[in-house]
Amino acid sequence: MSSTTNGQWYPPEWPDRIRALANGELTPAEPRRAATVLLLRDSATGGPTVHMLRRRTSMAFAGGAYAYPGGSVDPRDERPVAWAGPSRAQWAVRMGVDPATAQAIVCAAVRETFEEAGVLLAGASADTVVADTTGEDWEADRAALVAHELSFADFLGRRGLVLRSDLLGAWARWITPEFEPRRYDTWFFVAALPEGQRTWNASTEADRTVWIRPQEAAAGYDRGELLMMPPTIATLRSLQPYAASADVLAVAEAQNLTPVLARARLVGGEIELSWPGHDEFTKHIAQTDVRADADADADAGAGADSGAPAGTRAPGDDDGPSDSPGPSDSPSPSGGTPA
Repeated sequence: MSSTTNGQWYPPEWPDRIRALANGELTPAEPRRAATVLLLRDSATGGPTVHMLRRRTSMAFAGGAYAYPGGSVDPRDERPVAWAGPSRAQWAVRMGVDPATAQAIVCAAVRETFEEAGVLLAGASADTVVADTTGEDWEADRAALVAHELSFADFLGRRGLVLRSDLLGAWARWITPEFEPRRYDTWFFVAALPEGQRTWNASTEADRTVWIRPQEAAAGYDRGELLMMPPTIATLRSLQPYAASADVLAVAEAQNLTPVLARARLVGGEIELSWPGHDEFTKHIAQTDVRADADADADAGAGADSGAPAGTRAPGDDDGPSDSPGPSDSPSPSGGTPA
């Protein structure tokens, strides 16, 4: 893995791919739609905390990086579901997409949060939320969703549940750089943890889950202790001004959803990476630094366990975890509390 002096992560193969793109030797892949959710709950000492997962260090992509629950849109997410809150048409206007796409993205956000964190933003009616998602029957349904054996529409319908789109707020949108082989158009949402529900490490591709104050997570990133990709740390920093989860949700409607897409250019013997509107991520990568990072990664990876680059997606990978997980008991970083 490659990173800068803080916790920013980038793959060592990026410079070669950037050069190939600049030379017309690389055709950008079409980004897949994806959704991820910043789950919030207020701490006893004041201020919101956010639920984060750490990708297993053995994973090929962004191993060891902290992320949020999320993943790709399933084509079946467009199937009709019982719906509460803003209409599909209203979501479409907010997100700048058609109603079917808006529904699919919102459904993916709710589905992935249940698959990866065990939290379900749905209820028996338009003004209720499921109070408990523990138990063997819930786990069987979660595993069936992860394995693509059950569609989210069928899951909700069978249990007589209504998707609570009003519990979500659209917060940001980031698109994977054009030089990445797997690209995602990822929508970031915020949501408060429903009363009575609890998170747990439902993803076998995460080795740690944590509730942590955005300020503490950002400080850990700045010290180089917590690895994150730009969308993760950027959204964390955007939460810092708010004193409560309700305050975050109250301003979600006003958040700018203009997609953020990285730019890359060759400047002398260096590659300049930048993310418009996020100057802190601008980096100059020398070819000698890249080769040293690549050699170090090769040495470190020689004895590592193999792991599919899917799971705790930030932004979403293709497939979800397939094994039955257990709760996380790992110590938390920078003062966070285990889920």
